Amino acid sequence: MKAIQFIAPGQPPELREVDKPSPGPGQVLLKITAAGACHSDDFVLNAPAGAFSYPLPMTLGHEGVGIVAEVGSGVRLSEGTAVAVYGPWGCGACYRCAQGQENYCLNAAEMSITPPGLGTDGAMADYLLIDNARHLVPLGDLDPVTSVALTDAGLTPYHAIKPSLAKLVGGTTAVVIGAGGLGHVGIQLLRALTPSRIIAVDVTEEKLAFAREVGAHETVLSNADTVAEVRKITGKQGATAVFDFVGYQPTIDIAMGVVGVLGDVVIVGLGDGVAAAKVGFFSQPYEVSVRSPYWGTRGELIEVLDLARDGVLDVEVERFSLDDGLEAYRRLAANDLRGRAVVVPD
Repeated sequence: MKAIQFIAPGQPPELREVDKPSPGPGQVLLKITAAGACHSDDFVLNAPAGAFSYPLPMTLGHEGVGIVAEVGSGVRLSEGTAVAVYGPWGCGACYRCAQGQENYCLNAAEMSITPPGLGTDGAMADYLLIDNARHLVPLGDLDPVTSVALTDAGLTPYHAIKPSLAKLVGGTTAVVIGAGGLGHVGIQLLRALTPSRIIAVDVTEEKLAFAREVGAHETVLSNADTVAEVRKITGKQGATAVFDFVGYQPTIDIAMGVVGVLGDVVIVGLGDGVAAAKVGFFSQPYEVSVRSPYWGTRGELIEVLDLARDGVLDVEVERFSLDDGLEAYRRLAANDLRGRAVVVPD
């Protein structure tokens, strides 16, 4: 079968022929119907040697949906069932996993449990081996191409926004920094789940126009004047919640500069992996909370897919065949995508 693989640090991925896996006891083999390319992939591909101890070559793709093709003994899924892959795999037995929070598994690191496409072979292939059926949720009649990104680009912003919902009442403001793959979904979620005024911040007028299309009430260019321009809109109250889907130092500084008293700053984007918020008594308004969440829970993925069925979410996607999947990664690296890149096997 064909697979797009990470071969060596700092090198572009390659399309290769690999062996088709077979499911063992408790495992499921999926025929992939769509796989999403994500900036996390680009981050991993360009990380210095030694930054990640992933076994190479490794098939990319931590966003995946497919059809159950084969099952191992003990699995009660029917062949032909359409499913979405819950990516942050855990041990399934620790305190966090018992609550469905496998994204925060307490044992994953020491047990070398990694997500598909981020340590384990992923979905950028004709087939994907799932280690346990609990990592699959029903896709139903959702379009695989337009829904595959919801497994990360929908789940991650949803998980980031949920803890702030109690604060985002009438008369409040939510700021979204970065209106790309995750941010444009975050705007839609905020618009559907809260009455807050939404201000989108990005680096080009094209991105800001896109943000308005998906629901932003106001838009502000990201530059030296961003904090002052956002403050003109929010007044003394400042932003009630700021969601940074970029995560570089300048965007984190903007977030800390526009948040108001008792507000939330949520750093979602990976950025360069080292940027940080300056926190202290004199560094930000009183009682600001700063969070850096990771992915989301299995239950939240089910909720996100239900929102998509209700017509709340419309993920912007560009479609590529598996043979053209390397172009998807080139476009991703060049930041030349309007929304999410989705690879569809032939």
